[in-house]
Amino acid sequence: MPLICLVRHGQASFAAKDYDVLSDLGRAQGSVVGQELARRGLRDPYLVAGTLTRQRDTARIAADAAGFQGPLHQDARWNEYDHLALLARYAPSPDKERSVQDLLDHALMAWMKDPEPTEGGTWAAFAEGAVAALAELPAALGRGRDAVVFTSGGLLAAVGGALLSLPHEGVIALNRVTVNASITTLVVGGSGTTLLTFNEHAHFAGDRRGMLTYR
Repeated sequence: MPLICLVRHGQASFAAKDYDVLSDLGRAQGSVVGQELARRGLRDPYLVAGTLTRQRDTARIAADAAGFQGPLHQDARWNEYDHLALLARYAPSPDKERSVQDLLDHALMAWMKDPEPTEGGTWAAFAEGAVAALAELPAALGRGRDAVVFTSGGLLAAVGGALLSLPHEGVIALNRVTVNASITTLVVGGSGTTLLTFNEHAHFAGDRRGMLTYR
């Protein structure tokens, strides 16, 4: 049965002029997750990334570290939502008593409940795009191949929520805890796609614990 590994990108440049650039630590995380993917012995992996710079760069760094030779396919349905736009729309007033994560959780819930599309569309369309991209992967794999998708935390939460039939609160809880360069593993069988693990990050344990980041 094919395995699909969903990899969150390495740490981006939070609070920098261009967020969509891997930090030095993010690049190192990409190399470590590549080594972990190589250890798993994936079968001729089909590589996919969203079109965001941080996703594509993580994919290339990880593929180099893993020794994967195949081409990198790109699909914008694996792109992250614009968190800055969501904060501006749904949490416009900075609150010194609340963390950025709390404000983002609030903004995500408001977006999920809002039937009117933002610049990035509705939450439902965002989540449905991720689920549709996932559903198309098995046909691209054929027999005897696995896949690795380089994406972002919001997509991982959306896919996990869909596979587990979670309410909005559960999806936000998944989004909150997703680790940079973590691995979420799915298996494709006769009854469909099943979530095996979510947010694996043991490759950042022990001596590498200092590399573990959430944002």
